[in-house]
Amino acid sequence: MHQRYTEDIVLVTGATGGMGSSHVRGYHAEGGRVVVAGRRDAEGRALAAELGERAAFVHLDVTDPADWARAVATAEEVFGPVTVLVNNAGLQTPPATIEDTDLADWSRALAVNTTGTFLGIRAVAPSLRRAGGGSVVDVVSTMADTGTALFAPYTAAKWAVRGLTRTAALELGRDGVRVNSVHPGVVSTPFVQQPVPGSDVVIADAFSPDALAVPRLAEPREVTDVLLWLTSREASFVTGAEIVVDGGLLLGPALQAEATGA
Repeated sequence: MHQRYTEDIVLVTGATGGMGSSHVRGYHAEGGRVVVAGRRDAEGRALAAELGERAAFVHLDVTDPADWARAVATAEEVFGPVTVLVNNAGLQTPPATIEDTDLADWSRALAVNTTGTFLGIRAVAPSLRRAGGGSVVDVVSTMADTGTALFAPYTAAKWAVRGLTRTAALELGRDGVRVNSVHPGVVSTPFVQQPVPGSDVVIADAFSPDALAVPRLAEPREVTDVLLWLTSREASFVTGAEIVVDGGLLLGPALQAEATGA
């Protein structure tokens, strides 16, 4: 297997979730030294222990600047300057109309999804420079490409990350740092298979992929594979880009097979 990340130190946030753990495993399998960063200490330590010597866990609440400083310091002490930052941590809020949305839910969604990403780029940028350059990828959502009824906090927060990503790409480009975003559709993870915190709504139950051009949910590895290309040297001329990974969700309903005469 061709290993693209043998010279890299990769920091992944939200690293114990369905997509986060997939990203950690993907970078590790390709030779990377991976910093498993998240709030669930037991799960994070277990994942790092399973992967072995090229993995280390750090506790990270992405809304806490002090946690970010400790995470970067730990990464540099254990492995060296960070070369890849994956801003994967995210938070969904209970479904509600804008009129019925609790201000605390609004604030928390922006704190984790937007401010957490901002703090990550701010904290890791000096380490990326010390490494001589690298790559940042912000894991966003197709909700950042459209409006989504009942999920205003999450939608607004992810839209904001689009602007943050592009601005960071402009500011860090001359330092040899590329900054891009990946916009997954509905991915088969606990995030969509379990009730949204604070409600009994399961996103997967309220969503049917039957009309999509690729009529199924995505697997976490399919998003990981895009990240592994996007942050690699193979994508060295790609920055400020938005890569949609949604099976055609944003395209609208696909023409059904019987309508084609196939």
